[in-house]
Amino acid sequence: MTVFVETAGEGTPSPWRRRLALGLMGAIFPAAFLLLWWVASERGWLAEQILPSPVYVYGTARDMIVTGELLYHASVSLRRVVMGFAFGAAAGLGLGIAMGLSRRVEDYVKPLFLAFAQIPTLGWIPLLMLLVGIDETLKVIVIAKGALVPMVVNTYAGIRGVSPKYIEVGHALRFSDWQILRFIVLPGAIPSIFTGIRYGLTHSWTSLVGVELLASSEGLGYLLVWGRQMFWLDTVIVAMIVIGLVGFAMDKGLDRTETLIQRWKREEI
Repeated sequence: MTVFVETAGEGTPSPWRRRLALGLMGAIFPAAFLLLWWVASERGWLAEQILPSPVYVYGTARDMIVTGELLYHASVSLRRVVMGFAFGAAAGLGLGIAMGLSRRVEDYVKPLFLAFAQIPTLGWIPLLMLLVGIDETLKVIVIAKGALVPMVVNTYAGIRGVSPKYIEVGHALRFSDWQILRFIVLPGAIPSIFTGIRYGLTHSWTSLVGVELLASSEGLGYLLVWGRQMFWLDTVIVAMIVIGLVGFAMDKGLDRTETLIQRWKREEI
C-alpha cells in the first residue's frame, strides 16, 4: 500500500513571509488615506483650520509628547478603563457563569438583564450624574457597564455550549461540582469567554471616551473636547489617533494572550 504524505511545495511561503504579506496588505489602506490627506492639505481642498496637514499634526504630537501632556492624558484614560473593565468583567464573568450553570438563576435574572442591556451605556450617564456626581465614580461605573454586558452574554453562551456528554464523563469519574467547572466547563467555554473579554474591553474603551467627552477635565476624551472648543483640529486629530492606536494595541494583546492560553487546542501534526 502506498502512503502519500502531503508536504509544502517550494512555492509555499514560509510563516514569516505570510505574516509580512498580511502586514503589508493591512498597511495599504492607511498609507492610501495618509497620501490622500497630504494631497488634500497641500492643494488646499479644505482650509488648514479644518484639515491641518499631516506634517503639522506630527509636530503637534511631538510637542505634546515632549511636554508630557499626551502621556498624562493617556495614562489617566488607561487607569480609568483598567479599573472599570476589571469591575465589569469580573461581575459579568460571575453572572454569566451563574446563568449558564443554573436554570433557576437564568429564569430570575435573564429577563431583567436583557432589559438592562438594551439601554445604551451612555444613556445611563444623566441618571448616574444625579446619583454619584461627575467624579471618578461615574466614569468607572459607565466603563464597567460597557464591559459587563458582553462578558455576561459570551460567558453564558460558552458555558451552555459545552457538550453535556463531557459533563456526564465528569460525573462518571466522580468529579465534584467544582472539578467539573474547573476542568470541563471553563476550559470548554474559554474561546467564548475571551470573545466577551475582547468585546468588553472594546466597549469599555469607547464608553470611556464617551464619558470623558461629557464629564471630565482630563483624559483623551477631554482632549477631543478641548481641541474642538479651541478649534485646535491638530490636537483633535492627535487624540483620535492615540485612541485608535491604544484600542488596537489592547485588542491585539488580548488576541495574543488567547493564542498562548489555548496552545492545547493546536492540532497535532
